[in-house]
Amino acid sequence: MQAREKQMVELIELLFFAYRDFVSDPDEILHELGFGRAHHRIIHFVGRNPGIRVSELLEILRITKQSLGRVLRELIESDHVFQREGEADRRQRLLFLTPKGEALRNELVRPQIARFEEAMSGSGSDAEAACREILFRLINEDDRANVRQLIAGRAENAVID
Repeated sequence: MQAREKQMVELIELLFFAYRDFVSDPDEILHELGFGRAHHRIIHFVGRNPGIRVSELLEILRITKQSLGRVLRELIESDHVFQREGEADRRQRLLFLTPKGEALRNELVRPQIARFEEAMSGSGSDAEAACREILFRLINEDDRANVRQLIAGRAENAVID
């Protein structure tokens, strides 16, 4: 293995370890509720995109309708998410967090924000911009415009109460 390739493998390992620890706090909270990471992703994206259509959520998560249906049903039954029909098209199912769901979303994201803030604080003044660029470039090139639009279009929902 060449030196550059070895460095890249080490970065991959760091990403694996960082992800493991990044999701550890939310995983503990979710475990207490009998939920998993699929529940977390749904809570996150519904919270960031109130009124998101089920079809949009399927596109973001890239999971099957069957997988989404099972997890979404659990979140609805536990009063974390509610759905309603679209006004223009009654066939659409629009998803929203309940107050209980919003409270869970905030509880899950707080330790992750703290982790990022701690990591950024010791990494120099341009760390956030560099991190953002690296993470963005890890996204498949053909999906970057969609991700950029999703994040930019919903930025107002990023603030935690």
